[in-house]
Amino acid sequence: MEHVVKWKALRDQAITVTGTTIYIPQSIYQPYTEADRVRYIEKADLKEPVIFKTAHPDQWGIPLGDALKAKMKNLIDKDDKMLENCGPSVSIRLQWPGYRAWTRQIPTMDFKSPKGPITRAKLAKTIANCVKRFIEEKEMECMEMEADRRWRVGTRYIRMEDLILVSLHHISKGSWQPQLRLRTALGDIQLRRLQPQAPLSIA
Repeated sequence: MEHVVKWKALRDQAITVTGTTIYIPQSIYQPYTEADRVRYIEKADLKEPVIFKTAHPDQWGIPLGDALKAKMKNLIDKDDKMLENCGPSVSIRLQWPGYRAWTRQIPTMDFKSPKGPITRAKLAKTIANCVKRFIEEKEMECMEMEADRRWRVGTRYIRMEDLILVSLHHISKGSWQPQLRLRTALGDIQLRRLQPQAPLSIA
């Protein structure tokens, strides 16, 4: 399917200057039943991926830490309108290895005055918030039995600050899925596990 080809091709097309070329190995979300796959994917008008390109350096991807703090001065076309004609809300989906599929509804409109479609900059910040929430929730859960522990999330594992948002893909009628790559090398992340945890302070 075309959206799958675009998802896989993006990793080869993306221009990378900072961070790593290691992407979070997500599976692509798809509905459970064949009827729903036909209805929500094959018969849906899936839009082109949203690419988050930056200047200084010129590359594809914005660090999620910057997006969360709205540090967007280097984001190209940051005021472009996104998710037009996609309904009042869409689902952001994460298929993170080792964890159950996760989804969060986000509005497609920015309700500031004047009201209008969400901008590329606001969309980046919203996705950063989604990933932050995902990590906070999953830090409290055990990974699946056969999971690759390198992809564990949490304070001593992969944090939001370790991630770069490269693109957002329309993967079914009402669902979009972000492509994320590592800003921090896996080896450096794994070293955190060896560091002793700070003792809890007693007030």
